[in-house]
Amino acid sequence: MRQIHFSAWWLVGLSSLLQVLIFPLPGLYLLSWIAFAPLLVALLRAQPVGALEIDDSVRLRAASPGQAFLLAYVCGILWYAGTCYWIYDTMHQYGGLNPAVALLALLLFCFYLGLYHGLYGLLLTFLLGPEQDHRRVLVAAPFLWVTVELARTRVTGFPWNLLGIAQVDNVALCRIANRTGVYGISFEIMLVNVALAASFLVHRKKRGTLLLAAVAAAAVLQAGRWISAPGVLGDHAALLVQPNIPASVETEWTRDDFESTLQSLTAISLKAARHESSPDTLGSATSANPAPTKVDLIVWPESPAPFYTNDPMFRSAVSEMARQSRTWVLTGAMGTKAATNKDGQGAQIFNSAALISPEGDWSARYDKTHLVPFGEYLPFPRLFAFAGGLTKQVGEFERGTSRIPLDAGGTKLGVFICYESVFPDEVRQFAERGAEVLVNLSNDGWYGDSGAYAQHLNQTRMRAIENNRWLLSATNTGVTAPIDPFGRIVARIPRKERTARVAPYALTAVSTFYTRHGDWFAYLCAIISVGALLARFASPKKVD
Repeated sequence: MRQIHFSAWWLVGLSSLLQVLIFPLPGLYLLSWIAFAPLLVALLRAQPVGALEIDDSVRLRAASPGQAFLLAYVCGILWYAGTCYWIYDTMHQYGGLNPAVALLALLLFCFYLGLYHGLYGLLLTFLLGPEQDHRRVLVAAPFLWVTVELARTRVTGFPWNLLGIAQVDNVALCRIANRTGVYGISFEIMLVNVALAASFLVHRKKRGTLLLAAVAAAAVLQAGRWISAPGVLGDHAALLVQPNIPASVETEWTRDDFESTLQSLTAISLKAARHESSPDTLGSATSANPAPTKVDLIVWPESPAPFYTNDPMFRSAVSEMARQSRTWVLTGAMGTKAATNKDGQGAQIFNSAALISPEGDWSARYDKTHLVPFGEYLPFPRLFAFAGGLTKQVGEFERGTSRIPLDAGGTKLGVFICYESVFPDEVRQFAERGAEVLVNLSNDGWYGDSGAYAQHLNQTRMRAIENNRWLLSATNTGVTAPIDPFGRIVARIPRKERTARVAPYALTAVSTFYTRHGDWFAYLCAIISVGALLARFASPKKVD
């Protein structure tokens, strides 16, 4: 086997760096149009030609399948390390793991998830065939990428920072997500990267034309970033409360701490609710968007406070707040289900959102269905016993079983909790089942000051775009904000402040194509990819 040419490694490193930079905190979204081109060129120009007789203008040939896997795998490892570095701090500072074990957890995470990049490189080179047909590979590249993103979502369950999220601020381009989900944006980005890569793989005489076409396509698509969408009327108002409760493994809650926190949050909520018409608290998407005049929903997010739905003090305080404000209240809490057997064993705890009526009745509850591995449960406990410290701090939760919207006096709330917002199809199901507004309760305090909170926010914004719904993002430490159906942040609370803000929103009952049909586009790409691979292996082999 020929060795990999050093230029291929440089290109892999460049592609990894660009892929990191397009997501927050750097957030250099413009680079998304070129981020994958170096990797594609590296895969298709990885080996010295040697004695192979081909056009003199080409000195390198495509990588073998094994080499392609290695090149793309290293790219994936570096990308995950650069964008998900916050996992180390989360597991060490907030999860109670010592530095060595936390670092090991991050490395295992990168080595595992990087396999998807490796799979992408491997599948691409399978399509080459003995005739080294670059055109077949480049045509298939966008379809294969979406297929790998779908596998990352469905198989591993970690679709963090899908490529299309990088363009969440591109209002015009993101309208395609109404039909294809975020995967359609990923596809378009990869198309431009393929065109750019192709310009470096053809004869020099054709290079200028292809390069110009790629740059022109990127410019046209990126121009949507500066197109202003129409204002969206927010004719309802919710009070979003940001508790800013420290997330720390060293915090030991006393009864006094619990009572003072509860009193502080209820006081903030009632004070803000009584001033719902104040210009300082009411916001709007545009100057032409009239502000709502009455708060009809108070939202408390997920938080590290020990709020249990069966705690009489907690229930009494929240019920009284609902009665005094005459408002529906949605609060993050730890839901409980009593033991059913005689010896008292088997009590269950859920990460929940409870809905309280204006009369103070606890009327409905949503239990989180997609739990965070190593944060809310420990997969394969014997194998990963070293990471048990993290779940000790957060809890060992049970899974919920329903994604039915909660009914707040005729208003259907699609409530999902924290990490669930990164799963397009799971959030879609709330809208498909009648949710008129989406609500995400999150404790982003576990991310510290890393870029994870901003990455999470952008993924949450994409869910609003896909389903053409207003989305209320209520977080413990920020960013707390109402998001309109174009994914725009209408108003926001500064991070790490305990305060509340009245947020405009509207109810929408009309479903988008994506809401009705889900990940059809991603599955179509998967079918096309499988068909291309089958056709490649079914074709007659070249006889030398």
